[in-house]
Amino acid sequence: MATATAESQSLPAVQQDGHKHKKSALSDGQGRLAWILLAPTLLVIIVVAGIPVLLSIRESFFQSNSAPDPTTGIITPGERFTGLQNFTSIFTNPDTVVGNFGTIGRFSNAFLNTTAITIVCVILETVLGVAMALIMAKAFKGRGIVRAGILVPWAIPTIVSALMWKLIFNESGVMNRIIGTQILWLADSPASFWAVVIADVWKTAPFIGLLTLAGLQTIPAEVYEAAKVDGATAWQQFVRITLPMVKPTLVVAVLFRTLDTLRMFDLPWGMIGQGKYRVETVSIFAYQEATAQRYGPAAAYAIVLFIYVLLVAFLFVKVLGADVIGDSGLPKKKKRRGRGGGVGGEDTVKAQAAPGLEMMGGAH
Repeated sequence: MATATAESQSLPAVQQDGHKHKKSALSDGQGRLAWILLAPTLLVIIVVAGIPVLLSIRESFFQSNSAPDPTTGIITPGERFTGLQNFTSIFTNPDTVVGNFGTIGRFSNAFLNTTAITIVCVILETVLGVAMALIMAKAFKGRGIVRAGILVPWAIPTIVSALMWKLIFNESGVMNRIIGTQILWLADSPASFWAVVIADVWKTAPFIGLLTLAGLQTIPAEVYEAAKVDGATAWQQFVRITLPMVKPTLVVAVLFRTLDTLRMFDLPWGMIGQGKYRVETVSIFAYQEATAQRYGPAAAYAIVLFIYVLLVAFLFVKVLGADVIGDSGLPKKKKRRGRGGGVGGEDTVKAQAAPGLEMMGGAH
């Protein structure tokens, strides 16, 4: 009797529809345990990220009182509700600056600078990062030293890197001595844009190289050996084997670098300085507005950047198929109702038997 009871408990439960249903993680108490274990982390995320975002959204609809009351002539401290005025002023603000894209509004100039720096930096970092990964994946003497040397720039803090490159791009620095001419890299000139690009590519290209190297190490060596037997050249192996098989890792690496570059602040701030409109990003502009106690417009600019980052991330995931959470390899369950009325039915039986039928057909 005890044996029969134990066997009956170990077997899947049979419901009224006549089908067996296995217990899920949520039905045996594991779901409650998972929520208990995740609760501290979720609480920290809500406090650190969720509440500030909500407060920023709320602040973007207000402005600090800076004008005197028309009846009393006294400036009343506090803030007033302005609705969407902080967002509409982005396009109607008469405050214009001269930047890389001509004389335009300051926010538009910062937005275009952010986009341009992101596009140029990510493209160069991807090319150099893949090249670094291919070099680090080769077996040669001193490979460990080469890997460590390539990863050193990425390990340096950004503000330290900015100050270091500030000395290099100084008027009497190493860069002008190498090229043999005097270029004002740190002034508000077109050269300052490329100074930021060079410094950012030098620092963060190893990040893409490191993630790409992890993807390269998952490719079996037998694939390349078979390609060599078939007479494939090195370029054909790279285009038809390496890139397709390393694409999931590379797309995620490019996504992370794109999102990180869109919020760039410390590198141009520490290397070029404030008030340089050719390298001013949205993060720098929002920070300067906040320090001037214009919290409403600063919050509006930050919200616009936040939406921009979300849109870019959405495009990467939906269009390029970036597997951010690593669930692309999980099988997708498709429930089809066959002729018998149950889940699966005759179509499921044929699908499960198809591989065996093909093997039998091949044997004949």
